[in-house]
Amino acid sequence: MDLTGPIHDILVVFLESALILGSLGVVLFTNPIYSAFSLGLVLVCISLFYILLNSYFVAAAQLLIYVGAINVLIIFAVMFMKGSEYSNDFYLWTVGDGVTSLVCTSILFLLITTISDTSWYGIIWTTKPNHIIEQDLISNVQQIGIHLSTDFFLPFELISIILLVALIGAITMARQ
Repeated sequence: MDLTGPIHDILVVFLESALILGSLGVVLFTNPIYSAFSLGLVLVCISLFYILLNSYFVAAAQLLIYVGAINVLIIFAVMFMKGSEYSNDFYLWTVGDGVTSLVCTSILFLLITTISDTSWYGIIWTTKPNHIIEQDLISNVQQIGIHLSTDFFLPFELISIILLVALIGAITMARQ
């Protein structure tokens, strides 16, 4: 997406604020349905960041896989668990639990130190002109397909098995 500097900066600040508010909503809402919808907002904002970085394939994959499949599966699982005996276990997800707060706080400080120590030039920002990026898009998609079918075949299949187990668990809870 070819945007001028100030428009691009305004969009980045808007997406960052929506991402921060959504992630706070995931952690702070006591209702798990609201937390799941906040997670959907976070995943959509991440997809919009990919669009701003001219990575349309990754943005489409983010929308289809995480927002369209994973988040919907989480919402269905939470909705099915609402009336069951497992609904009393949601207090573990609130910030009031000491262990959860300690783990989340330590992960936050670890991420802050890692982000502040990383040199981001060359990782996120590119110096290539946009016409070169568009010409490389087809070869990049082909390279992703080759890597998924060769190098990353085992992790790809393990993720599909985990998703299958989660779907079977949601169906089992729904039948009860």
